[in-house]
Amino acid sequence: MASQEVQLESTIGGFTARGKLHTLSVWFILALRVMMGLAFLQSGLDKVLSGSFSAGGYLTGAVPNNGGPAADLFVAMGNTPWFVDFVNIAVPWGEVFIGLGLVFGALTRLAAFWGAFMMLLFYLGNWEIEHGYINGDFAYMLVFLSVAAFGAGRILGLDAYIERYEIGGEPLVERYPWTRFLLG
Repeated sequence: MASQEVQLESTIGGFTARGKLHTLSVWFILALRVMMGLAFLQSGLDKVLSGSFSAGGYLTGAVPNNGGPAADLFVAMGNTPWFVDFVNIAVPWGEVFIGLGLVFGALTRLAAFWGAFMMLLFYLGNWEIEHGYINGDFAYMLVFLSVAAFGAGRILGLDAYIERYEIGGEPLVERYPWTRFLLG
């Protein structure tokens, strides 16, 4: 079977970028999705199973000492007991569910969005710019956004099946177009 060359093109603000995907691109997109899924799943499970995760000290101690632009916000969050209780649940379980979504390719865009959001918060919280503004947290945020942009859940993932699930004789994404923001 001959492979087709896939062209990419996007115009933003009057500037157009064009490119061609390599035939191996699909495997690298899949690898990014699974890698980030496993990383988040492992990190979340470690926190959940240890039962000792607490964000309070990090929010009020570590963040203000690194001089980040959002340090005051993080300290305010760390000094709000109900918010710390929320974060103590949201971070570990969020990592678990983001990881599962990516590993299985289910609700991939939703999982990647929340993964990118968490990485943005980690980027601001772990502020270290001595070697430039790009660090691992920033790079991971871009990987999550790439996974979402490429619709990586359709590559050996459950999203390919969920999108085709028929409701009233038509595929889910045709009947409910907004689901494209969650799946793919």
